[in-house]
Amino acid sequence: KRSYLSHTVGRGMQPYRNKELKNLYYKRLLPIEKYYSFHHFHSPSYEDADFGNKPMVLVMGQYSTGKTTFIRYLIEQDFLGSRVGPEPTTDCFTALMYGEAEGIIPGNALTMDPKKPFRNLDPFGNSFLNRFQCVQMPNRVLESISIIDTPGILTAAKRKLSRGYDFPAVLRWFAERVDRIILLFDAHKLEFSDELTRAFGALCGYEDKLRVVLNKADRVDSQQLMRVYGALMWSLGKVFRTPEILRVYIGSFWSEPRQTCDHYQLIELEEEDLLADIRNLPRNAAVRKLNDLVKRARLVRAHAHIISYLKQEMPTIFCKESKKHNLIYQLPVIFNKIQQQHRVPAGDFPDCTKMQEKLLSQDFSKFKRLKPSLMTSLDKLLTTDIANLVPLLQNQEPRKKSLPGVLDGEFLGTFRPDHYRRHPFKEPPKDEGSEADFDEWVVEKHKPKYDEIFYNLSPNAGKLSGTKVKEWMTKTLLPNSVLAHIWRLSDVDGDGMLDNEEFALAVHLIEGKLEGHWLPRELPPHLVPPSKRLSTASDASA
Repeated sequence: KRSYLSHTVGRGMQPYRNKELKNLYYKRLLPIEKYYSFHHFHSPSYEDADFGNKPMVLVMGQYSTGKTTFIRYLIEQDFLGSRVGPEPTTDCFTALMYGEAEGIIPGNALTMDPKKPFRNLDPFGNSFLNRFQCVQMPNRVLESISIIDTPGILTAAKRKLSRGYDFPAVLRWFAERVDRIILLFDAHKLEFSDELTRAFGALCGYEDKLRVVLNKADRVDSQQLMRVYGALMWSLGKVFRTPEILRVYIGSFWSEPRQTCDHYQLIELEEEDLLADIRNLPRNAAVRKLNDLVKRARLVRAHAHIISYLKQEMPTIFCKESKKHNLIYQLPVIFNKIQQQHRVPAGDFPDCTKMQEKLLSQDFSKFKRLKPSLMTSLDKLLTTDIANLVPLLQNQEPRKKSLPGVLDGEFLGTFRPDHYRRHPFKEPPKDEGSEADFDEWVVEKHKPKYDEIFYNLSPNAGKLSGTKVKEWMTKTLLPNSVLAHIWRLSDVDGDGMLDNEEFALAVHLIEGKLEGHWLPRELPPHLVPPSKRLSTASDASA
């Protein structure tokens, strides 16, 4: 079965929205970018893949904060090249994307693919491209989103080591194009190294995409958590220098049992909030692209005024070099003049220091004066074209189905108290497509042990209610999202209760998970209880 989001992206309004955005960019904005050499000072031009690609999530943080484990938790499986350990294990950027066959595409080949949104990474050179790869895999979550895993940010003791490429610049390139940035911190260490501070600088201007996660929160007690949380908020306030408070999620994002702690319920609620935020990315992708296009257009407008002003002030023949350096030195004053003369908001201007650095290597004699026709086209984009496109973006298609696995909001919701009081673990029956008949049920050999647990829970009319099963399941300390997925697999007949065979299947899946195995996406034929095989086969034939 295809996920809802891959279904809606493939039809309906979504392709039309992307096409309209792309046409606006190529018709209105790109000519101005080329005329004023915008790409030499700021980001490269957009390409077709930037408008048609799936929402991307950038996962970053210091080493050993659980970045790779967090990704494995989202997609519920290992991926090629992933390693987990307390030492720096991820030394490259890895883009996880959907593909029919599993494989790895190296960085240099990846930048040549016009269907992938990575062609503009070429300027970072071989030092970066040798540490960039794309892992394609047939994962249902990746049908709707793509995930970027990043190298662990080095601590203060490693600050003098060089990566061989401009690490903050690469982060900024991705920050401009992704839909969500997940920044992980370890509750046991909150070191703000030099490289971490530079990485924060690369994220300036994209705070709206940023979500901070205080990971491994089950490993500290409530008093320690309160102090760590306060220290993190204080440190983030100093780095980002903004009155807006960043949202910090508290959790332990992995699919293994969590440690018992006083704030266990808080971790579960925070997990639901973060997963819901990621789950909504595909629905909001077109709005995000429009927002980024408007931000880019406003920056282009400010850039055009800056370049034309510098051109106007340059002498025709003599003292060009001295005048150039004088203009660069006076750039903050020039910014203020442009704000007053052309009513360009201060927030639209680029970073003054970085602009000065870029201007040092430029030939001012090649700059262009203000061209009224181009500026009129840009004003029309910001005032009329965008306004006409907004109603189309707000016309969202109804949501039909949630994402699979831990991103499945429907099944995660069954563990909320207000839900299971009304309908304990109740979910719609699911279609099982098994035609094979197996003589031996793999759970059968352990069923006497499972039956003892089943009858100790006092079933009613041969079945256990969702409330009773939930109380027993949560004692395993597995995340609620994992337990909800186990319930979905075990409640084969979809009646909201478990008989002795379904309960035995649930315990079998829990034991397998506790041993470190991945749960199946759908219940395989050899795990279907014998009494349910006839009904599932008839459902499939129907």
